[in-house]
Amino acid sequence: MTYQEVLQQSRGIMGPYCKSCPVCNGVACKNTVPGPGAKGLGTGAIRNYQKWQELCVNMDTICENKAADTSVTLFGRQFALPVFAAPVGALQMHYGDKYTDLEYNDILVSACAKAGIAAFTGDGVNPAVIQATAKALTNAGGCGVPTIKPWNIDIVREKMDLVKPAGPCAIAMDIDGAGLPFLKNMTPPAGSKTVEELAEIAKIAEVPFILKGIMTVKGALKALEAGASAIVVSNHGGRVLDQCPSTAEVLPAIVDAVGGKMTVLVDGGIRSGMDVFKALALGADGVLIGRPFVNMIYGAGAEGVQVYVDKLQAELADTMAMCGAHTIDEISRDMIYGF
Repeated sequence: MTYQEVLQQSRGIMGPYCKSCPVCNGVACKNTVPGPGAKGLGTGAIRNYQKWQELCVNMDTICENKAADTSVTLFGRQFALPVFAAPVGALQMHYGDKYTDLEYNDILVSACAKAGIAAFTGDGVNPAVIQATAKALTNAGGCGVPTIKPWNIDIVREKMDLVKPAGPCAIAMDIDGAGLPFLKNMTPPAGSKTVEELAEIAKIAEVPFILKGIMTVKGALKALEAGASAIVVSNHGGRVLDQCPSTAEVLPAIVDAVGGKMTVLVDGGIRSGMDVFKALALGADGVLIGRPFVNMIYGAGAEGVQVYVDKLQAELADTMAMCGAHTIDEISRDMIYGF
């Protein structure tokens, strides 16, 4: 199947909110929560996507004529390209009845590992989700990143203890989910964490600890102080706070502050291999992509994941070749225009 065929097949399978649009830009699902849209005015997801499109690439083909190598080593593992599937939760609420969170994560983890990348998995109030994630990670040889919400410390420890035996390449926490109502209503309360609390959690992880949801230099420096091995520059797809800047807008300053000291990943509106190139040129070590993987799995299961990864890799390799970069390390800021 082609990418467009998978996308077409997902239409009618998805729930009433996601339209499986030809371009996943946040416009048709604007202000639909539940659903894949953004919070408040609904412009967060739109801005994320649009800012990548405003960046241009600088073509330069006066270079050695050889194929581009998109492979990269992150968290001690080699990947076919610097792309991860982002964590997605509450699938049936936001996207449709076809898959539960358990079923989606099971397909996603194995399909991503087979395609040469890794998946971040979602978390939720149902403890069976993290239990199923642990099983999926074990079956995939630990190729994946379980993402745990900022629960209170006892629940964090309990969930980490479930996934650590699977040998994940890293464990993440989406600290940008701190404002979710079901976290605030917990006893003891969960949500925002101090640097000291995060330092304790990083030690519990015993593998590289990733903090997702960093949008400022100040936040990045605090994550570094807490002992995080990596951060994801992310505004949660515009779903937790309205009127944030896009991730493309804040990424360069964050990279300048902590790049080289920790791994810097970014998500938010990245849809194509050219978008991936632009993020790498701004200094990111890799990217996360969320919503499109949902469309691919709803449309064609594991085959859809492979189709999308192949598409991203081909687009990334083509952009690299036309801009004079033969390896990921050769991608630099002077290869983009307009930031």
